[in-house]
Parts: sequence; C-alpha cells; structure tokens
Amino acid sequence: MSNRREFLRTCAGVSATAIAASMSRLGIVDAFAQDHHRGGFPLGTDYRALVCVFLAGGNDSWNTIVNLDDYALYAATRGALALPQASLNPYQMIPPSDGRRFALHPSLGPRFKPLWDQQKLAAVVNVGSLLEPIDRPTYLARPDLRPPSLFSHSDQVAQWNTSCASPALLTGWGGRVGDRTIHMNGAIPFPMMVSIAGSTLFGTGAVVRPLEVSSGGSVGLAGFNNTNASKQRYNAMKALLAEGTDVTFARSAGAVTGRAIETNELLSQVLATQTPLQTQFPNTGLGNQLRMVARIINGRALLNIHREIFFVQIGGFDTHSGQLTSQASLFTQLAEAMGAFYNATVEMGVQDEVTQFTASDFSRTFKFNGSGTDHGWGGCQFVLGGSVRGRDFYGDWPNMAVSGPNDSGNQGRYIPTTAVDQYSATLATWYGLAPGDVNAVFPNIPHFGSSNLGFMA
Repeated sequence: MSNRREFLRTCAGVSATAIAASMSRLGIVDAFAQDHHRGGFPLGTDYRALVCVFLAGGNDSWNTIVNLDDYALYAATRGALALPQASLNPYQMIPPSDGRRFALHPSLGPRFKPLWDQQKLAAVVNVGSLLEPIDRPTYLARPDLRPPSLFSHSDQVAQWNTSCASPALLTGWGGRVGDRTIHMNGAIPFPMMVSIAGSTLFGTGAVVRPLEVSSGGSVGLAGFNNTNASKQRYNAMKALLAEGTDVTFARSAGAVTGRAIETNELLSQVLATQTPLQTQFPNTGLGNQLRMVARIINGRALLNIHREIFFVQIGGFDTHSGQLTSQASLFTQLAEAMGAFYNATVEMGVQDEVTQFTASDFSRTFKFNGSGTDHGWGGCQFVLGGSVRGRDFYGDWPNMAVSGPNDSGNQGRYIPTTAVDQYSATLATWYGLAPGDVNAVFPNIPHFGSSNLGFMA
C-alpha cells in the first residue's frame, strides 16, 4: 500500500504540462473522447494511408522543375544558379494540361522520371498559403489580404501544417482529418497518426495525437532490460498503473502511461513478427524514416487498421547560399527514399492505397542572390502513388517574369494560384474524409473555387 501511495505522490508531483507532452508523444488520448468520437459511425473495410514528406527550410521549386520552353528567361534570371540545359534534357516532361516542355532537376530525374512516365507521379504547381485568391494589384494595395507573417519560416510551416492561413489554429489538418475518420479504425489501440520525425503540428487533432516513433522502432520506457529483476519491476509498475484510485489526476496519469506501454508493446510485437520486406531503402535519414513507415504499413493486418497518416521530414532546404551543391544532394536523398518507398508499397500490394506527398515552408525567389535564393511563396509539390492521376500538372504554372503579373514584388516571389487548402483537401477526400466534413476540416476552403484539384483517382 505504501508503494501505491508513493506512486500517487510521484504522479501528483508531475506537472500537467509534462503529462500532456507525454500524452502527445505517445499518441494517447482520453479513452472516453476517442470512443465517443468513434461511436455511431461505420468501420472502414478497405485500407488507405497518407505519407507527408516535409521538406524543411523552404525548397526552391524553380530548380526542382524547369520550364525548358522559357529557358532563356530562366538562365538570364538565375545566372550561375541555372542548371545547364544539357543536364535537364533527359528528364523532359510535357504535361497535357499545359503543353510546354519542362524538366526535372537532374538529381530527381533518374528516380522520378520513370514514375512520371508510368503516371504514378504528378506535380501541383504554384501552390501556397492563401487567405483567398489574390492577384498582384490586390496584393500591393491590400496588405490585410496577405497571409500573416508571409515569408517567416515558423509561420509558413504552421500554415502548411494547419492548411489554414488565418486564423492560427492549434490543430493540424492531418490531425483534424483523423478526428473525422477515426471511427474507420474501430476500437483498436493503435493510433491513426504516426510521426517518424518527432513532434508535429500536422498530426495533432482535437482527439487524435501523433504517436512518435524513431526510425529504428518504437520508443519504449528507459531503465528496463531482459533480466528477471527488471521484468519483475516492469510488471509491478504495470500493476500499479492499473490499480484504481479516487484521485482523478493520478487515475488519468496511470491510464495514459498504461495505454502508452500497451501501444509500445503492440508495435514492438508487430515489427518483430512481420515478414521482412525485400525492398532496399537508402541508408539516409529520410530513407530510414520511410523504411519504418513501410514496416508499420506491412503490419496493417496484425494491427487490424484501416486508415493511417504518417509524417516524415528531411531538412536542409533553407538555401540562402550553396544551393547548387546542397539541393542536388538533398534531391538525391529525396528521390531515392520516395522511390524505394513506392517500390515497397508495390511489394506489399498496396500501391493504390498509399499516397506520398511533399510539403515545404514555401518556395524561394526566382532571382539569384549571388549564392543561393531567398524566401519565396508559391511553389511546386509532388504527389506519388498508384491512385495518383500522374504525368500531369495541377494548378497553373506562373508567369516567371520578375515584377510581372504573378510576382508579389521584384524578386520572383510568386503569388500562389492554388491554395494549400485545395491541395490538402484533395488528399483528405481520397483518404476518406466525407464531403460534409471538408469545410469543418478546412475552414477557408469556401474562399476557393474547388476543394478537389482532381489529381487523385
């Protein structure tokens, strides 16, 4: 009894902030809230997963995809940053919706061009954070219609993760989609949202919280091992956590910790007992993150799960300087990792049920700053999977003239012609978000012409 009282005192001494942080990290929420949210809705019968690949730092889109039919303007504006046309020619694309010749960056091309040709890869072009559609004259005359803190990393990351330029939200669009679709997984103990890249606003909902997993596996409790004494302490701790108490805070803390332990044990068991995948992943940060995502998806039958959302991240895209070298290396890692992951979905037979998509803080300026590029706005993102209507562009490629009709100023910071809201809503609808829930998840979507860009079958 004294041990139990000591445990309760320890729980009472833990701050509410620490408990909340632990709940968030372990993807555990109040059981009543989760069950209440599931109640009265049908279970899923199929499987679908979204994988957000975040390019942290603000990827320069204008060397990601190059307009070959306007190469002279590109070369003149970008100067030493312009990629040689000969290096681009093997990776040409002619999107039917546009009709002009474009090319992938030569570090993306070897992996991405075959997927483009197979109609598994699409590009959403000039997409960015918007309050509502806006043109250059309106942008210059109406600062109140610009997204808040437009060229700030932290603010733009938040706006991409929440898919809402204003008001600022405390939940991400992945989490809100999870809130509205959690019923499809029934009463399983495994979280719908998993991050392999640490804490993420993207996956935080009112009910759904992301389970944080390392690229090496589940994150268990420290201080235990396989010795008999350690196992006895571990089992004693679980027994204490399961004991009832009339102290609400201690009871909640015990339930949260107990469920976290169960989740960790479940994931560890699934990873240990599944048939290993034969697909080879690159031994890079992103490659190992996506390998873990593939391993979790490979355990979907053991978990009896029907809907999952994943978040992975690769950094280094804040290329104010040294862009040619750094972006080439990053793109090699990106293409190899995403390509390997697609191959893994083919091996598992779920290539039509799993969709990867990229996101980033913002694009960068079209004008060269002498070493790299500065913070921009609208840019290009990739969507990859068997259900993607690939080999085409979605959205409108901007007029690249500096100080031209699509430039917000005189640096080539292009005003988006497609909103993040539309991009995200298209993915969410494919995932299983009901049409009647789109406006609730994406509160600014009524400001735009369509909530579905059509790139998902």
